[in-house]
Amino acid sequence: MADVAPPARIAFIGFGEAARAFLAGWRTEATFAAEVVAYDIKTDGPDAIRSAKLADYANDGVSAAATPAEAAAGADVVVSVVTADQAHAAALSVVEDLAENAFFLDCNSCAPQMKVKSAEKIAAAGGRYVDVAVLAPVHPRLHRTPLLISGTHAEAAAPVLATLGMSAEIRPGPVGAASSIKMVRSIMIKGMEALVCECVLAGRLAGVDEVVLATLEDTFPGFDWPKRSAYMLERVMTHGIRRAAEMREVALTVDLLGLEGRMARAIVGWQQEIGDLRLKASDYGADHGARADAILAALGKRAEVAE
Repeated sequence: MADVAPPARIAFIGFGEAARAFLAGWRTEATFAAEVVAYDIKTDGPDAIRSAKLADYANDGVSAAATPAEAAAGADVVVSVVTADQAHAAALSVVEDLAENAFFLDCNSCAPQMKVKSAEKIAAAGGRYVDVAVLAPVHPRLHRTPLLISGTHAEAAAPVLATLGMSAEIRPGPVGAASSIKMVRSIMIKGMEALVCECVLAGRLAGVDEVVLATLEDTFPGFDWPKRSAYMLERVMTHGIRRAAEMREVALTVDLLGLEGRMARAIVGWQQEIGDLRLKASDYGADHGARADAILAALGKRAEVAE
């Protein structure tokens, strides 16, 4: 296979945790020299939110685009990392200015059927759509976070991603093959988070959380339930709104497979409710009890902690 040149210009549609993590990782690669431009919907928001996002651009050394189309114009690679409910809109927003043969990497956690619709629009605009499933949190591995990619252009995209030091495995099959794995996996991952929230919060109110977690450790030895519970609470506190949007897409995925996404819809509840509190987990230390108490206080509940 002939050598593949790294992209000269990369555009981000959405510039949150995932985008910033990928970029931070790329910049540890000696060969990385791409121009990077970004558009994030927060720059259309109130002044404080807009200023904070522009500060992210400045801190990370990226150029600000006024629109998604402006960001995509002339880019070799467009990386879409928005919330699940905005994934298709993000694809539509770049089609008018998408360069011929530009890769559109849809890294969003949305239903495979929706990704097929987005792929059709990108293809009609002359771009190369790639279904990307991000299989783990982007910290601490940054650009080396494991990815699955699928679709007609996955084989062409793989060496381009390799020039960026990314860890992408091709999942054979059409667009949707990679994201199907992500969606079904999320039932378990985000479902465990929701179960931990309900279990720990209820346990805290009843004053039995420590005992419950100890019995779980007996049943599932080595899991370290107190530490894992604190971590899962942090994930929901920090990313619950985004996770709720993803789980709505998961429910749709299950529905379209001919089942009813009951569990996926139930998971939305805790993810959304706790995410909407907008609590900063790091303000409450690393202990599951302190984080649970913060959530309960914000919900207007009071924990009866055993002395």
